[in-house]
Amino acid sequence: MDNTQLLLNIVLIITTILLIVVGIQIIIILRDFRKILRKINQIINELEKIGVSLEHGFSEISGFLSAIKTIFKIINSFQAKKNVRNNK
Repeated sequence: MDNTQLLLNIVLIITTILLIVVGIQIIIILRDFRKILRKINQIINELEKIGVSLEHGFSEISGFLSAIKTIFKIINSFQAKKNVRNNK
């Protein structure tokens, strides 16, 4: 075997080894990226649950305030009727 073929075989072997190492590193990086995406998905799901809980709480508060407002309107109407009767 002459020097050119020997040099080409060595370069080919080194290139193959480097590509295998790079491929393994890419697989490891993609696995880590997958874990990160799962964690992000869990965080988003938890935030969604919190948002739904807050929305439910705000709707309950809104209903409570609406009921208080209605009670005050009823009380005011009774007082207005009472004042009208007393003025007669």
